[in-house]
Amino acid sequence: MATQETDAGTPTAGGGTRTYDVVVVGAGTSGCYAAATIANEGLDVVIVERKPEAEAGHIACGDALKGASNFPKSIPKSQIEPAFTNTDVDHGRFEIPAENAVLDIPVPGELAVIDRWKYGRLIIEGAEKAGTEFHYDTVVKDVTQDETGRVTGIEAVRQGEPVTYEADVVIDGAGSLSLLQDKVDFEDATFDTNVSYSQFSSAYREVVEVDEPVEWSDALVFKPTQRSAGYLWYFPRTPTEINVGLGFQMNEEPMELVEDLKRDIRNRPEFKNATVKDKLGAALPTRRPYDSAVAPGYIAVGDAAAHVNPTTGGGIAGAAYAGQYAAEEAIDALSDGAVTEEAVWDYNTRIMDHFGGRYAALDVYNIFTTAYELDDLMALMSAMPAEQISEALYSGSAEIGPFLKLKTAIKSFGHWKTIYDLYQTKQLADELLDHYGDYPDSPAGFETWQSQRDDLMDQIYETTGAEPKY
Repeated sequence: MATQETDAGTPTAGGGTRTYDVVVVGAGTSGCYAAATIANEGLDVVIVERKPEAEAGHIACGDALKGASNFPKSIPKSQIEPAFTNTDVDHGRFEIPAENAVLDIPVPGELAVIDRWKYGRLIIEGAEKAGTEFHYDTVVKDVTQDETGRVTGIEAVRQGEPVTYEADVVIDGAGSLSLLQDKVDFEDATFDTNVSYSQFSSAYREVVEVDEPVEWSDALVFKPTQRSAGYLWYFPRTPTEINVGLGFQMNEEPMELVEDLKRDIRNRPEFKNATVKDKLGAALPTRRPYDSAVAPGYIAVGDAAAHVNPTTGGGIAGAAYAGQYAAEEAIDALSDGAVTEEAVWDYNTRIMDHFGGRYAALDVYNIFTTAYELDDLMALMSAMPAEQISEALYSGSAEIGPFLKLKTAIKSFGHWKTIYDLYQTKQLADELLDHYGDYPDSPAGFETWQSQRDDLMDQIYETTGAEPKY
Protein backbone atom coordinates (compact mmCIF):
# COMPACT_ATOMS: atom_id res chain seq x y z
CA MET A 1 0.00 0.00 0.00
CA ALA A 2 0.97 3.68 -0.32
CA THR A 3 3.08 5.11 2.47
CA GLN A 4 2.37 8.34 4.27
CA GLU A 5 4.99 10.19 6.29
CA THR A 6 5.81 13.59 7.67
CA ASP A 7 9.22 15.08 7.04
CA ALA A 8 10.33 13.33 10.25
CA GLY A 9 9.02 9.98 9.00
CA THR A 10 6.00 9.56 11.31
CA PRO A 11 2.51 8.87 9.97
CA THR A 12 0.11 11.81 9.60
CA ALA A 13 -3.51 12.21 8.57
CA GLY A 14 -3.07 15.48 6.67
CA GLY A 15 0.12 16.90 5.14
CA GLY A 16 3.62 15.48 4.95
CA THR A 17 4.88 13.13 2.22
CA ARG A 18 3.00 10.34 0.50
CA THR A 19 4.54 7.79 -1.83
CA TYR A 20 2.81 5.91 -4.64
CA ASP A 21 3.73 4.05 -7.79
CA VAL A 22 1.62 6.49 -9.83
CA VAL A 23 -0.03 9.83 -9.08
CA VAL A 24 -2.87 10.86 -11.39
CA VAL A 25 -3.94 14.50 -11.42
CA GLY A 26 -7.62 14.99 -12.23
CA ALA A 27 -10.69 12.78 -11.74
CA GLY A 28 -12.00 13.17 -15.29
CA THR A 29 -12.41 10.45 -17.89
CA SER A 30 -8.75 9.97 -18.74
CA GLY A 31 -7.63 10.15 -15.12
CA CYS A 32 -10.17 7.60 -13.89
CA TYR A 33 -9.48 5.13 -16.71
CA ALA A 34 -5.73 5.46 -16.19
CA ALA A 35 -6.02 4.92 -12.44
CA ALA A 36 -8.41 1.96 -12.78
CA THR A 37 -6.06 0.26 -15.25
CA ILE A 38 -3.13 0.73 -12.89
CA ALA A 39 -5.03 -0.37 -9.78
CA ASN A 40 -6.22 -3.51 -11.54
CA GLU A 41 -2.56 -4.52 -11.82
CA GLY A 42 -2.10 -4.21 -8.07
CA LEU A 43 -0.03 -1.02 -8.11
CA ASP A 44 -0.51 1.87 -5.68
CA VAL A 45 -2.26 4.78 -7.39
CA VAL A 46 -3.92 7.93 -6.14
CA ILE A 47 -6.05 10.49 -7.98
CA VAL A 48 -5.70 14.03 -6.67
CA GLU A 49 -8.72 16.18 -7.51
CA ARG A 50 -9.08 19.91 -6.83
CA LYS A 51 -12.86 19.74 -6.32
CA PRO A 52 -14.45 18.60 -3.06
CA GLU A 53 -15.90 15.10 -3.14
CA ALA A 54 -19.47 16.35 -3.53
CA GLU A 55 -18.56 18.27 -6.71
CA ALA A 56 -16.19 15.75 -8.32
CA GLY A 57 -17.41 14.66 -11.75
CA HIS A 58 -19.34 17.89 -12.37
CA ILE A 59 -17.81 19.04 -15.65
CA ALA A 60 -19.14 21.27 -18.43
CA CYS A 61 -19.70 19.11 -21.48
CA GLY A 62 -21.94 18.81 -24.51
CA ASP A 63 -23.02 15.43 -23.07
CA ALA A 64 -22.79 13.68 -26.46
CA LEU A 65 -20.83 10.43 -26.33
CA LYS A 66 -19.56 9.18 -29.68
CA GLY A 67 -18.34 5.59 -29.71
CA ALA A 68 -20.55 4.61 -26.80
CA SER A 69 -20.38 0.94 -27.74
CA ASN A 70 -16.65 0.57 -27.18
CA PHE A 71 -14.91 1.49 -23.92
CA PRO A 72 -11.83 0.13 -22.12
CA LYS A 73 -12.52 -2.82 -19.83
CA SER A 74 -10.98 -1.25 -16.72
CA ILE A 75 -14.26 0.68 -16.28
CA PRO A 76 -16.59 -1.23 -18.61
CA LYS A 77 -19.53 0.14 -20.51
CA SER A 78 -21.91 -1.57 -18.09
CA GLN A 79 -20.55 0.66 -15.31
CA ILE A 80 -21.41 3.90 -17.15
CA GLU A 81 -24.61 2.88 -18.95
CA PRO A 82 -26.90 4.21 -16.18
CA ALA A 83 -25.75 7.70 -17.25
CA PHE A 84 -27.02 7.19 -20.83
CA THR A 85 -30.21 9.25 -21.07
CA ASN A 86 -30.84 9.25 -24.84
CA THR A 87 -29.66 6.47 -27.15
CA ASP A 88 -32.03 7.33 -30.01
CA VAL A 89 -29.78 10.03 -31.50
CA ASP A 90 -28.47 8.98 -34.91
CA HIS A 91 -27.73 12.20 -36.82
CA GLY A 92 -26.60 15.78 -36.62
CA ARG A 93 -28.95 18.58 -37.62
CA PHE A 94 -27.14 21.65 -38.97
CA GLU A 95 -29.20 24.82 -39.13
CA ILE A 96 -27.88 27.32 -41.70
CA PRO A 97 -29.98 30.49 -41.47
CA ALA A 98 -28.04 32.37 -44.16
CA GLU A 99 -29.01 29.70 -46.69
CA ASN A 100 -32.47 29.08 -45.20
CA ALA A 101 -31.42 25.44 -44.96
CA VAL A 102 -31.40 22.57 -42.51
CA LEU A 103 -28.91 19.79 -43.20
CA ASP A 104 -29.29 16.34 -41.63
CA ILE A 105 -25.97 14.51 -41.41
CA PRO A 106 -25.74 10.85 -40.35
CA VAL A 107 -23.43 10.01 -37.46
CA PRO A 108 -21.58 6.71 -37.93
CA GLY A 109 -21.41 4.29 -35.01
CA GLU A 110 -23.21 4.28 -31.68
CA LEU A 111 -24.07 7.64 -30.16
CA ALA A 112 -25.59 8.50 -26.79
CA VAL A 113 -26.43 11.68 -24.94
CA ILE A 114 -25.55 11.35 -21.28
CA ASP A 115 -26.03 12.95 -17.90
CA ARG A 116 -22.43 14.13 -17.59
CA TRP A 117 -22.46 14.60 -13.83
CA LYS A 118 -23.88 11.12 -13.27
CA TYR A 119 -21.34 9.71 -15.73
CA GLY A 120 -18.57 11.51 -13.82
CA ARG A 121 -19.69 9.93 -10.55
CA LEU A 122 -19.90 6.48 -12.13
CA ILE A 123 -16.35 6.53 -13.50
CA ILE A 124 -15.08 7.68 -10.10
CA GLU A 125 -16.98 4.76 -8.55
CA GLY A 126 -15.43 2.43 -11.14
CA ALA A 127 -11.91 3.62 -10.38
CA GLU A 128 -12.57 3.21 -6.63
CA LYS A 129 -13.81 -0.35 -7.16
CA ALA A 130 -10.55 -1.13 -8.94
CA GLY A 131 -8.58 0.04 -5.89
CA THR A 132 -7.77 3.69 -6.64
CA GLU A 133 -7.29 6.04 -3.71
CA PHE A 134 -8.92 9.48 -4.09
CA HIS A 135 -7.75 12.71 -2.49
CA TYR A 136 -10.32 15.46 -3.01
CA ASP A 137 -9.96 19.17 -2.30
CA THR A 138 -6.31 18.87 -3.36
CA VAL A 139 -4.78 21.69 -5.41
CA VAL A 140 -1.49 21.12 -7.22
CA LYS A 141 1.06 23.88 -6.66
CA ASP A 142 4.22 22.51 -8.26
CA VAL A 143 5.83 19.53 -9.99
CA THR A 144 9.06 18.01 -8.66
CA GLN A 145 11.94 16.82 -10.85
CA ASP A 146 15.31 15.26 -10.07
CA GLU A 147 18.71 16.41 -11.36
CA THR A 148 18.22 14.46 -14.61
CA GLY A 149 14.91 16.18 -15.35
CA ARG A 150 12.73 13.16 -14.53
CA VAL A 151 9.40 14.09 -12.94
CA THR A 152 9.29 12.62 -9.43
CA GLY A 153 5.98 13.87 -8.04
CA ILE A 154 3.92 16.92 -7.18
CA GLU A 155 3.57 19.48 -4.41
CA ALA A 156 -0.02 20.22 -3.41
CA VAL A 157 -2.28 21.65 -0.77
CA ARG A 158 -4.88 19.21 0.51
CA GLN A 159 -7.69 20.61 2.62
CA GLY A 160 -5.46 23.51 3.55
CA GLU A 161 -2.41 21.36 4.44
CA PRO A 162 0.75 21.20 2.27
CA VAL A 163 1.49 17.68 1.07
CA THR A 164 4.15 16.12 -1.17
CA TYR A 165 3.26 13.23 -3.45
CA GLU A 166 6.24 11.15 -4.56
CA ALA A 167 5.76 8.77 -7.48
CA ASP A 168 7.59 6.96 -10.25
CA VAL A 169 5.04 8.29 -12.75
CA VAL A 170 2.82 11.37 -12.81
CA ILE A 171 -0.15 11.16 -15.20
CA ASP A 172 -1.48 14.60 -16.08
CA GLY A 173 -5.23 14.50 -16.55
CA ALA A 174 -5.69 18.07 -15.32
CA GLY A 175 -7.49 19.28 -18.44
CA SER A 176 -6.94 21.97 -21.05
CA LEU A 177 -3.96 24.27 -20.55
CA SER A 178 -2.89 22.13 -17.60
CA LEU A 179 -1.12 23.98 -14.81
CA LEU A 180 1.32 21.09 -14.46
CA GLN A 181 2.77 21.80 -17.89
CA ASP A 182 3.67 25.33 -16.77
CA LYS A 183 5.66 23.84 -13.90
CA VAL A 184 7.65 21.09 -15.65
CA ASP A 185 10.99 21.82 -17.31
CA PHE A 186 10.62 20.08 -20.69
CA GLU A 187 13.86 21.46 -22.16
CA ASP A 188 15.44 18.04 -22.74
CA ALA A 189 12.19 16.21 -23.55
CA THR A 190 10.15 15.79 -26.73
CA PHE A 191 6.97 16.92 -24.92
CA ASP A 192 4.99 19.36 -27.08
CA THR A 193 5.31 22.92 -25.77
CA ASN A 194 4.01 24.60 -28.93
CA VAL A 195 0.77 25.35 -27.10
CA SER A 196 -1.10 28.64 -26.72
CA TYR A 197 -4.54 29.72 -25.52
CA SER A 198 -5.57 30.65 -29.09
CA GLN A 199 -5.59 26.91 -29.93
CA PHE A 200 -8.39 26.37 -27.41
CA SER A 201 -12.06 27.21 -27.15
CA SER A 202 -14.20 28.27 -24.25
CA ALA A 203 -17.54 26.58 -23.79
CA TYR A 204 -20.62 27.62 -21.85
CA ARG A 205 -23.64 25.41 -21.40
CA GLU A 206 -26.96 25.25 -19.61
CA VAL A 207 -29.23 22.27 -19.01
CA VAL A 208 -32.82 23.39 -19.51
CA GLU A 209 -36.20 21.74 -19.01
CA VAL A 210 -38.94 22.45 -21.57
CA ASP A 211 -42.70 21.91 -21.28
CA GLU A 212 -43.25 19.73 -24.35
CA PRO A 213 -41.02 17.16 -26.09
CA VAL A 214 -38.89 18.69 -28.85
CA GLU A 215 -39.41 17.39 -32.38
CA TRP A 216 -35.67 16.79 -32.87
CA SER A 217 -35.01 14.53 -29.87
CA ASP A 218 -33.19 12.07 -32.18
CA ALA A 219 -30.64 14.66 -33.36
CA LEU A 220 -27.71 16.77 -32.22
CA VAL A 221 -28.52 20.31 -33.37
CA PHE A 222 -25.77 22.74 -34.41
CA LYS A 223 -26.05 26.34 -35.55
CA PRO A 224 -23.48 29.05 -36.31
CA THR A 225 -23.53 32.19 -34.20
CA GLN A 226 -23.71 35.64 -35.73
CA ARG A 227 -19.93 35.67 -35.43
CA SER A 228 -17.80 33.19 -37.37
CA ALA A 229 -15.80 32.17 -34.31
CA GLY A 230 -18.74 30.59 -32.48
CA TYR A 231 -21.35 27.87 -32.75
CA LEU A 232 -24.44 26.88 -30.79
CA TRP A 233 -25.54 23.38 -29.86
CA TYR A 234 -28.77 21.78 -28.66
CA PHE A 235 -28.27 18.20 -27.43
CA PRO A 236 -31.40 16.44 -26.10
CA ARG A 237 -30.66 14.43 -22.96
CA THR A 238 -34.35 13.49 -23.05
CA PRO A 239 -37.17 14.88 -25.21
CA THR A 240 -37.75 17.58 -22.56
CA GLU A 241 -34.27 18.05 -21.00
CA ILE A 242 -31.86 19.77 -23.36
CA ASN A 243 -28.17 20.60 -23.04
CA VAL A 244 -27.84 23.98 -24.77
CA GLY A 245 -24.45 25.50 -25.23
CA LEU A 246 -21.97 27.66 -27.04
CA GLY A 247 -18.37 27.18 -28.10
CA PHE A 248 -16.05 30.00 -29.15
CA GLN A 249 -12.33 30.63 -29.60
CA MET A 250 -10.63 32.07 -26.54
CA ASN A 251 -9.65 35.25 -28.36
CA GLU A 252 -13.33 36.22 -28.76
CA GLU A 253 -15.46 38.24 -26.38
CA PRO A 254 -17.44 35.67 -24.35
CA MET A 255 -20.31 37.80 -23.13
CA GLU A 256 -21.32 38.92 -26.60
CA LEU A 257 -21.38 35.31 -27.77
CA VAL A 258 -23.33 34.10 -24.75
CA GLU A 259 -25.94 36.71 -25.64
CA ASP A 260 -26.17 35.07 -29.09
CA LEU A 261 -27.12 31.83 -27.34
CA LYS A 262 -29.70 33.48 -25.11
CA ARG A 263 -31.20 35.32 -28.08
CA ASP A 264 -31.50 32.10 -30.06
CA ILE A 265 -33.20 30.35 -27.13
CA ARG A 266 -35.70 33.20 -26.82
CA ASN A 267 -36.54 32.91 -30.52
CA ARG A 268 -37.27 29.15 -30.39
CA PRO A 269 -40.95 28.42 -29.66
CA GLU A 270 -40.10 25.03 -28.15
CA PHE A 271 -38.10 26.80 -25.41
CA LYS A 272 -40.97 28.99 -24.21
CA ASN A 273 -41.12 28.87 -20.38
CA ALA A 274 -37.91 26.78 -20.27
CA THR A 275 -36.35 26.31 -16.83
CA VAL A 276 -32.58 26.37 -16.35
CA LYS A 277 -31.39 23.43 -14.19
CA ASP A 278 -27.61 23.84 -14.39
CA LYS A 279 -24.95 26.25 -15.71
CA LEU A 280 -21.25 25.65 -16.23
CA GLY A 281 -18.28 26.69 -18.36
CA ALA A 282 -15.04 25.05 -19.44
CA ALA A 283 -12.14 25.15 -21.90
CA LEU A 284 -11.47 22.55 -24.58
CA PRO A 285 -8.83 22.00 -27.27
CA THR A 286 -9.64 22.86 -30.86
CA ARG A 287 -6.21 21.86 -32.11
CA ARG A 288 -4.29 18.77 -33.16
CA PRO A 289 -3.15 16.32 -30.44
CA TYR A 290 0.22 17.06 -28.87
CA ASP A 291 3.08 15.86 -31.08
CA SER A 292 4.48 14.12 -28.01
CA ALA A 293 2.74 13.87 -24.65
CA VAL A 294 5.52 12.10 -22.74
CA ALA A 295 8.59 13.08 -20.76
CA PRO A 296 10.67 11.10 -18.24
CA GLY A 297 8.28 10.15 -15.43
CA TYR A 298 5.38 12.11 -16.97
CA ILE A 299 2.47 11.39 -19.35
CA ALA A 300 -0.35 13.78 -20.35
CA VAL A 301 -3.78 12.38 -21.21
CA GLY A 302 -7.17 13.58 -22.46
CA ASP A 303 -7.72 17.32 -22.73
CA ALA A 304 -4.27 17.89 -21.19
CA ALA A 305 -2.82 16.44 -24.42
CA ALA A 306 -5.54 17.80 -26.77
CA HIS A 307 -7.19 14.41 -27.32
CA VAL A 308 -10.40 15.96 -28.68
CA ASN A 309 -11.96 15.92 -32.13
CA PRO A 310 -11.18 19.53 -33.12
CA THR A 311 -14.26 19.88 -35.34
CA THR A 312 -16.93 18.43 -33.04
CA GLY A 313 -15.42 18.83 -29.56
CA GLY A 314 -16.03 15.13 -28.84
CA GLY A 315 -13.43 13.77 -26.44
CA ILE A 316 -14.88 11.28 -23.95
CA ALA A 317 -14.04 8.02 -25.73
CA GLY A 318 -10.60 9.26 -26.81
CA ALA A 319 -9.84 10.31 -23.24
CA ALA A 320 -10.82 6.88 -21.92
CA TYR A 321 -8.42 5.14 -24.30
CA ALA A 322 -5.68 7.69 -23.67
CA GLY A 323 -5.97 6.87 -19.96
CA GLN A 324 -5.73 3.15 -20.67
CA TYR A 325 -2.75 3.50 -23.02
CA ALA A 326 -0.87 5.77 -20.61
CA ALA A 327 -1.45 3.36 -17.75
CA GLU A 328 -0.36 0.30 -19.73
CA GLU A 329 2.85 1.96 -20.88
CA ALA A 330 3.55 3.18 -17.33
CA ILE A 331 2.99 -0.34 -15.96
CA ASP A 332 5.43 -1.82 -18.50
CA ALA A 333 8.02 0.86 -17.78
CA LEU A 334 7.72 0.32 -14.02
CA SER A 335 8.14 -3.41 -14.55
CA ASP A 336 11.34 -2.75 -16.53
CA GLY A 337 12.61 -0.46 -13.78
CA ALA A 338 12.92 2.92 -15.55
CA VAL A 339 10.23 5.36 -16.68
CA THR A 340 12.29 7.03 -19.39
CA GLU A 341 10.83 8.88 -22.35
CA GLU A 342 11.75 5.99 -24.62
CA ALA A 343 10.19 3.47 -22.23
CA VAL A 344 6.74 5.09 -22.57
CA TRP A 345 7.09 6.23 -26.19
CA ASP A 346 4.62 3.62 -27.43
CA TYR A 347 1.93 5.72 -25.74
CA ASN A 348 2.47 8.36 -28.44
CA THR A 349 2.38 5.84 -31.28
CA ARG A 350 -0.80 4.22 -29.98
CA ILE A 351 -2.54 7.59 -29.70
CA MET A 352 -1.54 8.62 -33.22
CA ASP A 353 -2.60 5.27 -34.64
CA HIS A 354 -5.97 5.20 -32.86
CA PHE A 355 -7.19 8.77 -33.36
CA GLY A 356 -4.33 11.30 -33.26
CA GLY A 357 -3.59 11.31 -36.98
CA ARG A 358 -7.28 11.61 -37.83
CA TYR A 359 -7.71 14.53 -35.44
CA ALA A 360 -4.65 16.29 -36.89
CA ALA A 361 -6.15 15.98 -40.38
CA LEU A 362 -9.49 17.32 -39.13
CA ASP A 363 -7.70 20.32 -37.66
CA VAL A 364 -6.72 21.28 -41.20
CA TYR A 365 -10.39 22.08 -41.87
CA ASN A 366 -10.48 24.27 -38.76
CA ILE A 367 -7.52 26.16 -40.19
CA PHE A 368 -9.32 26.42 -43.54
CA THR A 369 -12.37 28.04 -41.94
CA THR A 370 -10.33 30.86 -40.38
CA ALA A 371 -9.48 32.22 -43.83
CA TYR A 372 -13.02 32.55 -45.22
CA GLU A 373 -16.18 34.52 -44.55
CA LEU A 374 -19.00 32.78 -42.70
CA ASP A 375 -21.42 33.19 -45.62
CA ASP A 376 -19.02 31.41 -47.97
CA LEU A 377 -18.58 28.52 -45.55
CA MET A 378 -22.29 28.10 -44.89
CA ALA A 379 -23.08 28.18 -48.60
CA LEU A 380 -20.46 25.52 -49.20
CA MET A 381 -21.77 23.35 -46.38
CA SER A 382 -25.37 23.56 -47.58
CA ALA A 383 -24.27 22.51 -51.08
CA MET A 384 -22.23 19.44 -50.10
CA PRO A 385 -23.94 16.03 -49.75
CA ALA A 386 -24.54 15.00 -46.14
CA GLU A 387 -22.60 11.74 -46.48
CA GLN A 388 -19.41 13.56 -47.48
CA ILE A 389 -19.71 16.03 -44.59
CA SER A 390 -20.26 13.16 -42.15
CA GLU A 391 -17.25 11.29 -43.51
CA ALA A 392 -15.06 14.38 -43.27
CA LEU A 393 -16.17 15.22 -39.71
CA TYR A 394 -15.35 11.80 -38.32
CA SER A 395 -12.66 10.25 -40.54
CA GLY A 396 -10.56 13.30 -41.41
CA SER A 397 -11.10 12.79 -45.14
CA ALA A 398 -13.88 12.30 -47.68
CA GLU A 399 -14.08 10.96 -51.21
CA ILE A 400 -14.83 13.77 -53.66
CA GLY A 401 -15.11 12.61 -57.27
CA PRO A 402 -15.54 14.68 -60.46
CA PHE A 403 -19.34 14.34 -60.53
CA LEU A 404 -19.60 15.49 -56.91
CA LYS A 405 -17.34 18.46 -57.65
CA LEU A 406 -19.58 19.52 -60.52
CA LYS A 407 -22.79 19.00 -58.53
CA THR A 408 -21.43 21.00 -55.60
CA ALA A 409 -20.15 23.76 -57.87
CA ILE A 410 -23.55 24.18 -59.54
CA LYS A 411 -25.31 24.50 -56.17
CA SER A 412 -22.64 26.92 -54.92
CA PHE A 413 -22.52 29.38 -57.79
CA GLY A 414 -20.71 32.48 -56.57
CA HIS A 415 -18.50 30.55 -54.14
CA TRP A 416 -16.36 28.65 -56.63
CA LYS A 417 -13.02 29.94 -55.37
CA THR A 418 -13.85 28.67 -51.88
CA ILE A 419 -14.72 25.27 -53.37
CA TYR A 420 -11.48 25.12 -55.35
CA ASP A 421 -9.46 26.05 -52.25
CA LEU A 422 -11.29 23.39 -50.23
CA TYR A 423 -10.43 20.66 -52.74
CA GLN A 424 -6.78 21.67 -52.64
CA THR A 425 -6.87 21.73 -48.85
CA LYS A 426 -8.50 18.31 -48.81
CA GLN A 427 -5.58 16.84 -50.76
CA LEU A 428 -3.12 18.32 -48.28
CA ALA A 429 -5.16 17.02 -45.34
CA ASP A 430 -4.95 13.53 -46.87
CA GLU A 431 -1.17 13.89 -47.19
CA LEU A 432 -0.99 14.95 -43.56
CA LEU A 433 -3.08 11.95 -42.48
CA ASP A 434 -0.68 9.66 -44.37
CA HIS A 435 2.28 11.34 -42.68
CA TYR A 436 0.81 10.65 -39.24
CA GLY A 437 0.62 7.01 -40.32
CA ASP A 438 4.42 7.12 -40.35
CA TYR A 439 4.73 8.46 -36.80
CA PRO A 440 8.15 7.35 -35.47
CA ASP A 441 8.40 4.30 -33.23
CA SER A 442 11.05 5.91 -31.01
CA PRO A 443 12.20 9.42 -30.02
CA ALA A 444 15.16 9.05 -32.41
CA GLY A 445 13.00 9.70 -35.48
CA PHE A 446 10.82 12.36 -33.91
CA GLU A 447 12.65 15.50 -35.01
CA THR A 448 12.74 14.44 -38.67
CA TRP A 449 9.06 13.45 -38.64
CA GLN A 450 8.14 16.76 -37.03
CA SER A 451 10.11 18.77 -39.60
CA GLN A 452 8.42 16.99 -42.50
CA ARG A 453 5.00 17.57 -40.90
CA ASP A 454 5.77 21.28 -40.50
CA ASP A 455 6.63 21.48 -44.22
CA LEU A 456 3.17 20.09 -44.99
CA MET A 457 1.61 22.63 -42.65
CA ASP A 458 3.41 25.45 -44.49
CA GLN A 459 1.74 24.27 -47.70
CA ILE A 460 -1.63 24.26 -45.95
CA TYR A 461 -1.18 27.83 -44.73
CA GLU A 462 -0.10 28.94 -48.20
CA THR A 463 -3.07 27.24 -49.88
CA THR A 464 -5.70 28.51 -47.46
CA GLY A 465 -4.21 31.92 -46.75
CA ALA A 466 -4.80 31.25 -43.04
CA GLU A 467 -2.56 32.59 -40.32
CA PRO A 468 -0.24 29.93 -38.87
CA LYS A 469 -1.87 28.18 -35.92
CA TYR A 470 1.28 26.61 -34.46
